[in-house]
Amino acid sequence: MSILIQNVLVNGEISDIRIRGPRIDQIAPSLNPEEADEVINGKGQAAVPGFVNGHTHAAMTLFRGFADDMELKPWLEEKIWPAEAKLTEEDVYVGTRLACLEMIRTGTTLFNDMYWHLPGAVKAVREMGIRGILSAVFIDLFDTEKREEQIEQNISYLEAFRGKDPLVQIALGPHAIYTVSREALEWVARLSEEKGLFIHIHLSETKQEVVDCLKAHGMRPVEYLHDIGLLSDRLFAAHCNYLDENEMDLLTESGVHLVHNPVSNLKLTVGKSIFPYKALSKRGASILLGTDGCSSNNNLDMLETAKFASLLQKWQSDDPTLLPAGETLRILTEAGYRAFGVGNGGIAPGEPADILLIDLNHPQNVPLYHLDSNLVYAVNGSAVTATICNGKLLMKEGVIPGESEIIAEAREAARKFARTL
Repeated sequence: MSILIQNVLVNGEISDIRIRGPRIDQIAPSLNPEEADEVINGKGQAAVPGFVNGHTHAAMTLFRGFADDMELKPWLEEKIWPAEAKLTEEDVYVGTRLACLEMIRTGTTLFNDMYWHLPGAVKAVREMGIRGILSAVFIDLFDTEKREEQIEQNISYLEAFRGKDPLVQIALGPHAIYTVSREALEWVARLSEEKGLFIHIHLSETKQEVVDCLKAHGMRPVEYLHDIGLLSDRLFAAHCNYLDENEMDLLTESGVHLVHNPVSNLKLTVGKSIFPYKALSKRGASILLGTDGCSSNNNLDMLETAKFASLLQKWQSDDPTLLPAGETLRILTEAGYRAFGVGNGGIAPGEPADILLIDLNHPQNVPLYHLDSNLVYAVNGSAVTATICNGKLLMKEGVIPGESEIIAEAREAARKFARTL
């Protein structure tokens, strides 16, 4: 399959982009359209790399608006966890398809997910055609029998799905230090090192997590994970709001990838501490952005998340120059792709063909002094007109095949599910 995008703004110039198979083949003016299976008129549009969502729970699209305006602890314990216990694999499949639909429409081509009923998520991602780093939630609540069950389940998932699809990577998903035993975390660390598996965890999201860790282990959360041997460049740690100087040093030196989730953190008001971007970036830490799930955001629009991230850091530091638009976009694209080992997150020959087309005639894109600034501060995912992932055209001129069916199925699943709550 070959695609030719003609007369598009790419890397600051009007040119053509030829895609062959899963990769970008050539970027040059006036390429021969007769050599392409699909020709796209890119006039009035800009080509940008696909976005990366570093932390989410995709199937929670079914919980969008379900438990809003609550404090974190009762939100989790009284609403979310009881509802999740009733989810089926089919629910997760339907909810993840809806999430993939939303991500395709708003420009995300790679997402890092942790959720229940992993086979349902794998099936959905395979059908929808975007890249997923998928992990099953691992929670043993410090129970030996539960731990063994979770270990057995994770091994079975690896055997069933690892390496079977180029767009699906299977990872390990220990939920957090307050829901997973030390013995389980040690097992995760060993298996990750043995098989080269990514690990996805919530870390230092709240002040209480730090207080409890100090009381239980005499160490702060990052120090505890370091003592276990879990810190490495295979670890993706979501939130990381409460870090001291030593923890930031440990995370940076270990190559851990830190995922800032500004919208979710603001909505759940996880405390007065904000992701310490300035201190971490000075250290050279690997930083990504994420939406979290739709029950605490309530959407998967990475351009909205990018805007919140930039504005929040400016406000927190009292520095309007912090996290400028170009830097935010690099985090949203290049940093994410490199962290997950999927190319460099740019538009160049040889790179994965994960490309978005942005409508330059979108009202929020006019005038166009600086595309980066418009993408971060002005437009949102509604400006995306086409999404290409792995060389496959998933959305063209705002049309996604099967969209109405996916929405109808999700609406019906949510309606049936609500009756069980």
